[in-house]
Order: sequence, then C-alpha cells, then structure tokens
Amino acid sequence: MFVFQDQVHDYPHDSPVPRLNYPTASFIISAPTLALCPDDTGAEVAFAGRSNAGKSSAINALTQQNALARTSRTPGRTQLINFFSVMNDESRRLVDLPGYGYAKVPEAVKIEWQKHLAEYLRNRFSLRGLVLLMDVRHPLTEFDQMMLDYADQREMPVHILLTKADKLKKGLPALRCKKFARV
Repeated sequence: MFVFQDQVHDYPHDSPVPRLNYPTASFIISAPTLALCPDDTGAEVAFAGRSNAGKSSAINALTQQNALARTSRTPGRTQLINFFSVMNDESRRLVDLPGYGYAKVPEAVKIEWQKHLAEYLRNRFSLRGLVLLMDVRHPLTEFDQMMLDYADQREMPVHILLTKADKLKKGLPALRCKKFARV
C-alpha cells in the first residue's frame, strides 16, 4: 500500500508510520484537462487501466464505500480525471483516471483522453504512485506497457492489480498469474 509523504520511503510492516483512513475518502472534483485539476501540491496515487478493468470498483473497495467512484458495466464511463481526498485532507488524493482501450466512444474522444492522460502522467508533480489495473483474462497491452514506461521514466512506484480473476475458467488463474509474474 502506498504511504503519502513528501518523500518515498520503504517502511517495514511494523512501521510507526500511521495507516491512512481510507473510509474517510471523499470526492473533490472531476477535471477534463490538467489545467482544471486541483493544485499540483501534496501527493496523489492514480488508478489506471483499460476501460472496464475495475478502477472505480478498486477505489470503492479500498475506501469501503460502494458509490464513491462511479461504476458502470459499460466501458468508458469514466471520462474525466476524478480526484478523491483521503482523511479529509485535499493534499492527499486518490485519482481515478479515464480508461483506455475499448470504450464505446468515438475515436476522436479516445484520442483526446489519451492526450490528457499522457499530459497528466508526464507533468503532474504530485503524482507519487500508480496502481495499474489489468484484467487477468487479457495479456499486457501496448497501453499497459506505456503506463509502465511513464512510471519507469519518473522512477515512480507501481502496483499491478489483477482483476476479474473470478471470471476465469477453473485452473486458468494460476496460469495467467505466472505470465504476469514475468512482467
């Protein structure tokens, strides 16, 4: 789990660093562009992945709130950069990014999302970590690799969260997880 601080440290499990109280998370704002995002101060952990990979559901599970981040069965519902405060402190944020991939939107809209997503990942100083959600049923995509490359360029920690394992046929989860372990 990420710890929000001005500097990134590796803490042991018995660390005196307090755990964040995620159930206190609350919505701050939705921004269509980097210019309309909250001030670039504090610390953010962004949730990224393909459309319908479960980014909003992961935020809801982490915060123990069913409707903090809007979810839908239709890919591409998250169309803005959504910010949530943690512990009633707007300088500590979780960020729900628009998905990439097979959203049911016009190609021009996808290109615009990709442009803003790339700008956010390259230029957001307060972005301190990335949670990359990947559907375990599908192989690593070009966009997944692009996310990993952005994080690598910024020397940013990444957690890969495999989702949708409940939808695999019996016996396949272990096989798929072995493939991801090589990434």
